[in-house]
Amino acid sequence: MYIETERLVIRDFTKEDWQEVHTYASSSKVAEFMIWGPNTEEETQEFIERTIAMQETIPRVGYEVGVSLKENGKIIGGCGLHMEGKNAEIGYCFHPDYWGKGYASEAAKAVLTLGFQDLGAHRIYATCRPANIGSAGVMIRNGMIKEGHLREHMYHKGKYHDSYLYSILKDEFDRSLLASATDIKVIER
Repeated sequence: MYIETERLVIRDFTKEDWQEVHTYASSSKVAEFMIWGPNTEEETQEFIERTIAMQETIPRVGYEVGVSLKENGKIIGGCGLHMEGKNAEIGYCFHPDYWGKGYASEAAKAVLTLGFQDLGAHRIYATCRPANIGSAGVMIRNGMIKEGHLREHMYHKGKYHDSYLYSILKDEFDRSLLASATDIKVIER
């Protein structure tokens, strides 16, 4: 899978990517709102192995992909899209050095485009912890609507956690300016 946006290349991970991924996957700042991490080197290598196995699944329903800067190929984060029939879940994770620069929103827009235009999704949803205002902002900027507050619905890292649930439907995406963007090229799926 390979997508180009104005500033980014979004592509399947390779085995060699684990060290760049580990620069953010091992960060306690990044893992604060995640159900995983901070990762050990072994955990990051296992994640990369799982993403490569996903690439080989037919039909492919899981996409965990790297996000790199177009200018130099440096991996700055990752996005995920997991199909469940006509529904899909999107997620993203970025190195803190690249927060607040619009990269997550740009990558999420491209992955939403993949989900709706290429994979036939009807609804794409995402969750974030209530305190993760950056993640909520990415969802809102991409036209996702807050559906609700899931109270203590998941248990990890020794306690229960709440989540906000956001989603966007295909017809909402199609009507938005997001769908008419000319700066996204899905080159290969």
